Amino acid sequence: MNPRNLAAMLSSLIAQLLLLITVIFPSSNPLSITNSSLSDFLTPLLLHFLSVSETSATLSLIPFSRCKRKRTYFSESDVPAGEGLTRFKLGRPDSFIRRNPDCFKKFFNINSSTFDWLCGLLEPLLECRDPADSPLNLAAETRLGIGLFRLATGANFSDISRRFSVSESVAKFCFKQLCRVLCTNFRFWVGFLNSGELESVSNRFESISGIPNCCGVLCCVRFKVNEESIAAQLVVDSSSRIISIIAGFRGDKTDFQVLNSSTLFQDIEKGTIFRNSQGLEINGVAVPQFLVGNGDYPLLNWLMLPFDDPVSQSNEENFNNAINVMRLPSVIAVQSLRNWGVLREPIEGEIKTVVASIGACSILHNMLLSRDDYSAFCEDLNDYSSDKCKSSLNLGESKSVACSIRSALVTKVTKATEFQSQKQ
Repeated sequence: MNPRNLAAMLSSLIAQLLLLITVIFPSSNPLSITNSSLSDFLTPLLLHFLSVSETSATLSLIPFSRCKRKRTYFSESDVPAGEGLTRFKLGRPDSFIRRNPDCFKKFFNINSSTFDWLCGLLEPLLECRDPADSPLNLAAETRLGIGLFRLATGANFSDISRRFSVSESVAKFCFKQLCRVLCTNFRFWVGFLNSGELESVSNRFESISGIPNCCGVLCCVRFKVNEESIAAQLVVDSSSRIISIIAGFRGDKTDFQVLNSSTLFQDIEKGTIFRNSQGLEINGVAVPQFLVGNGDYPLLNWLMLPFDDPVSQSNEENFNNAINVMRLPSVIAVQSLRNWGVLREPIEGEIKTVVASIGACSILHNMLLSRDDYSAFCEDLNDYSSDKCKSSLNLGESKSVACSIRSALVTKVTKATEFQSQKQ
């Protein structure tokens, strides 16, 4: 079997497997994946499929395979002096992309090797759903380029049409097709972690903060759409990987209203997530696995918040400093999402298209992380300012238990801080 057919077969198998998962384990939100039991069972299998698919995708890009496909290349005489060879044309005689980091980062928010990898991975799915009455005569690279160009730059479709020498309707189709393929066939890239992975994440968080049993950072971000905004709720691990995303809520909802309406809240409350949490015991207090947050959230058994207005140099201030260190990965993830041009400026279009754009950028964010490709990452975080937490909601006994847990964690951080001081 030739490499291209092998890549197509493996991508198709992944798509069919994920479709079966969707049927057996339906989700109320296409971008929400928070079923931990499902993750425990399927993660190794999905990773196996993905690794094999990546291998075949790489094989499908070797030179002899490219000779069999209809692609447009430049020769030395086609390129202005000093510009170097291009990867492929954008359509206009004066438009081309050079194979160097700056150009691929500028146009696509990824490097050239990631572009090739992504093209091999998505090619069979990008080409298999053309309109029946008017199939597109476009190579997979061009389809991917159009979609990524829109996501990375936020360019309007008339500009994309001119650059790629296609009609505006074709440009819109390629963009929507890329988002649809990513959100439907590769949404496991933003799936919640299994118990073993959560333990690894909590160990990394403890190593940088001294706080044990933290499994992620909860945050809520808003994107402008037309004259309004929509909210997206994220959970981010210690490496800035997005492990849960739920988008499409009205932007005027508070962070806690979004959380309370989400499947994440329901799954944690029901014990679907953190179900195997054995917890730690600190000063006689059982400390379960938890998330950390900020903003308009309540203090819960599984959601720790910083203290309001702690006394300078107090244990509570040390705890807040540790929380801020743990929240940095979420700051990086959010700022990097906003570094995708389509999400950076007010978005025009239907809500479902905007939600698909958020999902696609989140999946691409994790894909780039897996390849150590930081092209889309924000380089300057100085503009970030954290909001003070608001934990004054009356939650009765549950809040009392949560306060005990937080106090126990303060003790843990205090001991870790004293230990570091003695070492110095």
